[in-house]
Amino acid sequence: MKIDPSNPADLSAQIATAIRDAIIGGRLIVDQRLPSEAELAEQFEVSRPTVREALKRLAAQSLIRTQRGATGGAFVNRLSFPDAYDQQITTSTLLLSMNAVSFETACEARYALERACAPLSAERRTADHLATMRAEIHRQAQPGLTDEAFCASDVAFHRALVDGAGNPVLSYQLAGAVEAMQPLMNMITFTARDRARIVALHEAIADAAEARNGLAVTAGLSALEAETQQLAQSVFAARAAREAGKAKSQG
Repeated sequence: MKIDPSNPADLSAQIATAIRDAIIGGRLIVDQRLPSEAELAEQFEVSRPTVREALKRLAAQSLIRTQRGATGGAFVNRLSFPDAYDQQITTSTLLLSMNAVSFETACEARYALERACAPLSAERRTADHLATMRAEIHRQAQPGLTDEAFCASDVAFHRALVDGAGNPVLSYQLAGAVEAMQPLMNMITFTARDRARIVALHEAIADAAEARNGLAVTAGLSALEAETQQLAQSVFAARAAREAGKAKSQG
């Protein structure tokens, strides 16, 4: 593992990248103990604080873990898909919020990805996945449910559908598609949506999953996307009309 001192990139970032590449390349294996801070500082010809900062970067990515005591140190971590969900969601949320992605684009991507799971979920879903979907549908139908709680239940319903596909790679990718896109979608349709219509569509999707009918699950998701896109268009139109009216009154 080497770094380039003439490279303008931060030295700690270079060290973190070198160690990460060694982990990804299999030169450092799971549970292997990394050299000590002093040894790494000597190897990379940097100060120990610089090494310490590099290790913090790796720990933040869940690539290493630290243990105290005589047999402690920094060890290569076994990263699991669930462990990486939060990072995926955070990164996707930031990308969507900082890069002015349109509602239409985000909605299209979210449902296109979710429909990819539909046939697998219909085939592989378990009784537990169905029970979660049914429980969330029941929760969504409660008249006193807050908007925030309805949104959380909506995410839980779709996560159960996605997880029903039994594919951790898809679940990881959809963590960003479903959960990270939810704030953007809620910002537009937060209070305007017809809850009864959403509940009915969710029931149709759950019924199709229970019947192991992948085509019907896909159709239900497409209907849900159409409902969401149409609602967004009406919200945007109403907002534009208000702005036009305000501008006219001020003119």
